[in-house]
Amino acid sequence: MDVDAIRAAAQRLDGHARKTPLLSSPFLDEIAGRRVLIKPECLQHTGSFKFRGGRAAISALPGDIRAKGVIAFSSGNHAQGVALAAQDFGIPAVILMPSDTPRLKVENTRSYGAEVVFFDRATDDRDAICDDLAKARGLTLVRPYDDAEVIAGQGTVGLEIAAQATELGIEAAEVLVPCGGGGLTSGVALSLEADAPKMRVRPVEPKRFDDVARSLASGRIESNAAKAGSICDAIITSQPGNLTFPILHRLCGSGLEVSEEECLRAMALAFARLKIVIEPGGVVALAAALFHPDEIFGDTVIVVATGGNVDTPMFTRALEALTP
Repeated sequence: MDVDAIRAAAQRLDGHARKTPLLSSPFLDEIAGRRVLIKPECLQHTGSFKFRGGRAAISALPGDIRAKGVIAFSSGNHAQGVALAAQDFGIPAVILMPSDTPRLKVENTRSYGAEVVFFDRATDDRDAICDDLAKARGLTLVRPYDDAEVIAGQGTVGLEIAAQATELGIEAAEVLVPCGGGGLTSGVALSLEADAPKMRVRPVEPKRFDDVARSLASGRIESNAAKAGSICDAIITSQPGNLTFPILHRLCGSGLEVSEEECLRAMALAFARLKIVIEPGGVVALAAALFHPDEIFGDTVIVVATGGNVDTPMFTRALEALTP
């Protein structure tokens, strides 16, 4: 993996993925005690940055292989990204989704023409189910993060951050990224290493699911004991990827952790001050910027808001978090 692969993915995504802006709010700056810039990938196609990786990976497949179709496993955002990309190419898509996936994400995935197959993330062998289906139907697996072309697609977020920060006269900043398996975080880190070397990426995770933070601290891949049980379902993984961790270890600063209560408050503040909807897993970076200022360095912090696919009851719960 290198920045050339990311630049190639950017060319394939040109005209297909949205170039999301950098947003700001004086009110959020005041809370954080520094300038905060938000990259709202919740405004991306399918409501998540995952469309970038899904489209990049499918577009890189040889035509005869691509025509047979693709398979993916996801709690929702990768599912939707792959499903829409497959629909754009007119090919079949089968998506394995945990049985506790929010209903909105299931409905959206099906709306893009994908076939959804459910599994129990606590008891079923997801990989075995996926392997059996792929072999039986001749499908190509598009992994959610441990895939070179997926990482390249997600890394285009970093290319945009570097270019937009340059336009604003920003040379140095900490860049906070919600982190599950590390596809987006590692891709952004590679892009910034090349185009904005004075910026440092910091992975952000929910408490109790801090496998990346612990892995960075120990220098080896660490796992989470729990596989479920967080409102931040979009970024719950058992451990960092084999492809992503070496990049994270080489380029990233220490990891940050936030509570569910901080995520809910950050969701409400993003809606109140920026008029954007961010899901719990997608808001962890903003929560860290707002509520953990002593763990962040520098005058400017850039945060990626990775997704906005949240059910009405959860979003209502977030809005109530700011109610006196």
